[in-house]
Amino acid sequence: MDNNIVYKVREELISLSDEKYRDFHKNLCPGVENILGVRLPILRKISKNLAKDNYIDYLNNKDLKYYEEIMIKGLIIGYIKVDNDTRFNYIKNFIPYIDNWAVCDSFCNNLKFTNKNMNEVWNFLMPYLSSSNEFELRFVIVMILNYFLTEEFIDDVLNIFNNIHHEGYYVKMAVAWAISFAYIHFPQKTLEFLKNNNLDKFTYNKSLQKIIESNRVSKDDKDLMRSMKVK
Repeated sequence: MDNNIVYKVREELISLSDEKYRDFHKNLCPGVENILGVRLPILRKISKNLAKDNYIDYLNNKDLKYYEEIMIKGLIIGYIKVDNDTRFNYIKNFIPYIDNWAVCDSFCNNLKFTNKNMNEVWNFLMPYLSSSNEFELRFVIVMILNYFLTEEFIDDVLNIFNNIHHEGYYVKMAVAWAISFAYIHFPQKTLEFLKNNNLDKFTYNKSLQKIIESNRVSKDDKDLMRSMKVK
């Protein structure tokens, strides 16, 4: 493996670091201490360039010192032009590196190949639902939120949300966020779900709050959500 590209990118990231942005972003990602402070559009640009040529060396690299290096590795997986088996293998190997919401959500958002491979990706995701790892579960939930709030999958999706029982804050928030989007796309089905479910109190009330905060929901619907909150 050519480590030169790894260290070359690291040097570039260090030179691009912004102290004010680093401090701002560290506040958004509590507990993540290895942040340099490089903005996401710059990381996307670097990732796209690596995806054209040097991605194999970078993806095989396990010496990831900084948050931004992990982010780039995840973004590359979405950008490269490879067959599904190869991409799924890269995804599987990357998932253990996800230890915060920002890497998780940016990684999911960039896996656009899902749109043309819905059933394959769905089947790939399902085993992770039995994981006890907070961010493995969040990965599945955010993937569902991004790609599977569709007519074909909505019944299965709501059933999955009903059976997730994990104490992790970032799991609960992801479920609430996803339910609020389900309500936007499938209000009647989601309303019925909200009236009869196994959600814990925090996730249930947070789901209602996310719906209330949405600018894509009517005032009447928001009032209904307020009336459904559990004290």
